[in-house]
Amino acid sequence: MNLPTLLAPTYTQMLQALSAWLAKAQAQLPGDEGEALLSARLAPDMFPLATQVRFACVQAQEGMYRLLGREFPESITTLLDEGRNAGEAPGSIADAQARIAETVALVEQLAAESFDTDGTRPIAHELPMGLVFDLTAETYARDWALPQFYFHLMTAYAILRSRGVELGKADYVAHMFGYARPGTLPGGGQ
Repeated sequence: MNLPTLLAPTYTQMLQALSAWLAKAQAQLPGDEGEALLSARLAPDMFPLATQVRFACVQAQEGMYRLLGREFPESITTLLDEGRNAGEAPGSIADAQARIAETVALVEQLAAESFDTDGTRPIAHELPMGLVFDLTAETYARDWALPQFYFHLMTAYAILRSRGVELGKADYVAHMFGYARPGTLPGGGQ
């Protein structure tokens, strides 16, 4: 089983969706209002949109590197620091788009370089506060890598929706339209 190439399409299609959501927000909200979204939060004790974007990128990068058994590059530390400091320095939508594009390119590159991975290979996943999870590569991918990625992705979606950005299910599953049987799209579209 090649876990990195299994996860890579999920990471790339959903990061591309996130990029499209940010583009919609920028198009729908005038000037500074769109940029102000990066500081928006769902709750006072939650990270802002700028952090959610960066942490979604971190999760995709960490997932790929950890499953390949490789050391993390400095770019992950940079993203983590940007995310942790995004409350004071959210950056711009262009910055967020650049981080997404960099992550998509990296994920695609790592997937192309990957090889069959042993799903039973042990992975010790240590959190910053010292808690360590002993997992297999398969349980890491299923129970940590994907859920953590989707948590930040969906929090970003929820922040955008809560601030009036017109997004719907079609924006979330835009990648699925490539699989639509011709003639079955509502409105007769191909």
